[in-house]
Amino acid sequence: MYKHSVYLFLLGCLIALPGCVTQKSLTYFNNVDSTFVSPMSQARNALADPEFKVGDAFFVSVSAVDVDAVMPFNLPAMVYAPTMNKEVTTTPARQSYTVAPDGSIDFPVLGNIAVAGMRRSELKAVLEQRISKMVNNPIVIITPVDVYVTVMGEVARPGRVSLPNGRLTLLEALAGAGDLTPYGKRDNVMVMREVEGKALYTRVDLNSSEVVNSPYFFLQQNDVIYVSPNRVRAISSQNVSLWLSMVSTVASAATVIVTVVNAAKR
Repeated sequence: MYKHSVYLFLLGCLIALPGCVTQKSLTYFNNVDSTFVSPMSQARNALADPEFKVGDAFFVSVSAVDVDAVMPFNLPAMVYAPTMNKEVTTTPARQSYTVAPDGSIDFPVLGNIAVAGMRRSELKAVLEQRISKMVNNPIVIITPVDVYVTVMGEVARPGRVSLPNGRLTLLEALAGAGDLTPYGKRDNVMVMREVEGKALYTRVDLNSSEVVNSPYFFLQQNDVIYVSPNRVRAISSQNVSLWLSMVSTVASAATVIVTVVNAAKR
């Protein structure tokens, strides 16, 4: 009876060991107290207006009191589609601009405008200033097209998460992907970002309150977030032969213990 109890105890330890995940490792902001303050509004304002890059797409709408005067500055909002009887119908649809490889867009009336490296607010000011020479008090509205980040790894729903108005935090992106699974490493979330044609990587610790001060806390278009698996997931993903080898080792150790105990009783 004693021998079987030792075996069961050691086997239980082996099975339970990979599952020993502390509550602290599964929570965010472990070191935040009631006095913690972070200037998030300043960081949000600084990163909510990212620079245009080659390949970025966006809408531009120009309006004014004189609607007819600004019509030449707006792309035609329609798509032509032939029907079965060879007639042509039109369906209203907003047309967008895409930053060309040379960093420019071809804007109606104004011609080519170099926008790569320019912020949305800067382009808005440039367009309003140039159009105001021909139209009184023009109003330019610029909105991004198909802006998203990609979330991968140990999250409930890996995939793309949209950035409403181009603004999204790392926590909001993870929430949009269903949050981290219990196997995700909250202290080792990787964010990849393209800057001037180069891929930059950083590791973010969600357990730390300092995460809100990271330049990667507020995401930008096409960022990629990868959540690494923790040790529990790594152990559970190893091949069966390794696990069986560990069981065999523990069983051998149990046999030795039982033998020594029995010998001591004699």
